Amino acid sequence: MVKIRLKRMGMKKKPFYRIVVADINSPRDGRNIAEIGYYDPMTEPSTIKIDAEAAKKWLSVGAQPTDTVRTLLKKSGVLEG
Repeated sequence: MVKIRLKRMGMKKKPFYRIVVADINSPRDGRNIAEIGYYDPMTEPSTIKIDAEAAKKWLSVGAQPTDTVRTLLKKSGVLEG
């Protein structure tokens, strides 16, 4: 199964996250299939940049977003609701 999830990057106490498509069995910061965006919670307001076409493509073929990524997709307008 394939998930859309966050991959933690950055320094200690200054994280930013890449939104990646990864196999469910790979570690959080391990191998990924594709990178579709990033999220920086440290800026004011938070920066969210997602490639909408790539996200919709992966969702259409069955990739499941995590709860946090689902919220980010809704905020960026990729998902309705």
